[in-house]
Amino acid sequence: MSTPARPTMDVMTDIELVAETRCGRIPFERRPHAARTARATGAPVLDVVVPVYNEQVALSASVRRLHRYLRDAVPFPARITIADNASTDDTPRIAAALAAELTDVRVVRLEQKGRGRALHHVWSTSDAAVLVYTDVDLSTDLAALGPLVAPLISGHSDLAIGTRLARGAQVTRGPKREIISRCYNFILKSTLSAGFSDAQCGFKAIRADVAARLLPHVEDTGWFFDTELLVLAERSGLRIHEVPVDWVDDPDSRVDIVATAAADLRGIGRLLRGFATGAIPVNTIAAQLGSSRESAPPSSLLRQVVRFGAVGVASTAAYVLLFVLLQGAVGAQLANLFALLLTAVGNTAANRRFTFGVAGRARLARHHLEGLLVFGIALTITSGALSLLHATAAAPHRMVELAVLVAANLLATVVRFVLLRGWVFHPRRTVTEGIAR
Repeated sequence: MSTPARPTMDVMTDIELVAETRCGRIPFERRPHAARTARATGAPVLDVVVPVYNEQVALSASVRRLHRYLRDAVPFPARITIADNASTDDTPRIAAALAAELTDVRVVRLEQKGRGRALHHVWSTSDAAVLVYTDVDLSTDLAALGPLVAPLISGHSDLAIGTRLARGAQVTRGPKREIISRCYNFILKSTLSAGFSDAQCGFKAIRADVAARLLPHVEDTGWFFDTELLVLAERSGLRIHEVPVDWVDDPDSRVDIVATAAADLRGIGRLLRGFATGAIPVNTIAAQLGSSRESAPPSSLLRQVVRFGAVGVASTAAYVLLFVLLQGAVGAQLANLFALLLTAVGNTAANRRFTFGVAGRARLARHHLEGLLVFGIALTITSGALSLLHATAAAPHRMVELAVLVAANLLATVVRFVLLRGWVFHPRRTVTEGIAR
């Protein structure tokens, strides 16, 4: 009777490291190599989850294509999990037939809808070392799978995302979806100071040990699941690897854009409240994961709003004073122009240092130029609102005129703050030296 071969010392070390990592005692730099560990435990390296809801048309062809790719191009064990979240068409029967026919394909059935719910359930119960998901339409070129998972397998990164918005990505989709995608990611950068470039690309991966710590804190069960997971990971100090992808949009997509956008905005508000009140324990999560880096949440949004408002009040007072001083010498029109320009420059300088904490002369000229552009956009909003009012009403009442001007100024103020925070002074566009702490 032969004696089973004992694992090598490297593999034994990796198995021990896995246990220690899942308990939160191993720093990132010592995390085990996922492929070696999987060979020792007999589990797949990858679990590629395909969440589906009423996908009877696309399911069979997509799973067969994905199965061929994993078999022919991926050099380590990989499994496909079809996560059926309450389909009511022929999807369950097709999924069961695929699992019976193809090796390393399984089906998990949930009786409630929700892509986030399906991913949460499968990822939480999978035995694979690296957890992946892709949309059933396979809009992302599968050639990006290797670059996506490689840094997770080696332990270099914690999460990985495909991005359609980074240099090197090749994207084929209509202007409507392009604009919506870019606006959504801009909102994330402006409100949550997100550093990642593409929250909703249906092509992501996460290390299983990281998922075990993050998933209990992710509440969303729908389309906001991705965003919440990424924001939580980033605030906890985790490494997010980005891979530019080739993407061809599915013209038959049935996503309800309005309902999804509304749910996303509610999710953003929930995260802002959670981070502000401490209900989302990012420092605790970072400690559990054994991170040697401290989580570094961005400056408080509330604090920035208050300071931005204070700068605005001071700028208004300065404008009034300058206008009064200059009016007699150069006339009302030139006095208005000079007062606006000078207060706009002063407003940008004050917000640069006081609101957004940027010190030093680095990129000072660029900041002021972009600040003037932002000011011009805000001025266009207020002037355009008045012009539109006078174009639609020959002699509007003064109270109507005042109401329109107040509403336009409120909108212009919000636009200025969002552009300054999400574009001009966004942390990823400013040098690390000179940031006031």
